[in-house]
Amino acid sequence: MLELKGVRKRFGGQEVLLGVDLSVKKGEVVALIGPSGSGKTTLLRCANFLETADEGTMIFDGERYDMARARRAEIAGIRRRTGFVFQSYNLFANKTALGNVTESLIITRKKHRKEAEEIGLEALRRVGMADWAAHYPSQLSGGQQQRVAIARALALDPEIIYFDEPTSALDPELIGEVLAVMRSLAEGGMTMLVVTHEMSFARSVSSRTVFMAGGAVVEQGPSADFFRAPREERTRAFLASLAEERK
Repeated sequence: MLELKGVRKRFGGQEVLLGVDLSVKKGEVVALIGPSGSGKTTLLRCANFLETADEGTMIFDGERYDMARARRAEIAGIRRRTGFVFQSYNLFANKTALGNVTESLIITRKKHRKEAEEIGLEALRRVGMADWAAHYPSQLSGGQQQRVAIARALALDPEIIYFDEPTSALDPELIGEVLAVMRSLAEGGMTMLVVTHEMSFARSVSSRTVFMAGGAVVEQGPSADFFRAPREERTRAFLASLAEERK
């Protein structure tokens, strides 16, 4: 479904992505892990053209795009087929949960309000938030807000959803409810590319794990094999450091 080739990105004099290759198959859940500053989020943002790569090729569902020179219409077409869930929810404070979910349906998809609300309520139901449809973000916990953000992405019927550290802004007791929703989506066959620090999710839910460090992919493989027997010393050191932090 998605293939990225030779993706490079610089910020000023610092090269953040060093020619990254990455692929995601239909129905696959790929976890993207690595230390802070490794380029994970930048790669995700380049994939959805929230950042413009300096170099790179994207093949999306068989269509090839120059990531540095993609036209506005091409970018709009790709975004109509993808969803993006941010770290910080990015909800409109003056709109209800349902209003946040229906906004894009009405504005960008030109849906009539009644149809948009039917779609929005179904999306909220899928993430366990239908009973909070009339609540505003200030009335919701962080976990609930993130579930609304996931519902907003689902309502657009995406072919793939990008998740950028979806639990990093949450208190520990709220992380589980968001991961449970993501687990349910994975079990339902949703294609997902997930930047995460939640190793339990990467180990038990993702079909493949990709480890990045220093702007490059160091190692990747089926998640069960990746965590049981990492091949690269850099990977082993990273996983060992996480285990030490949990003690």
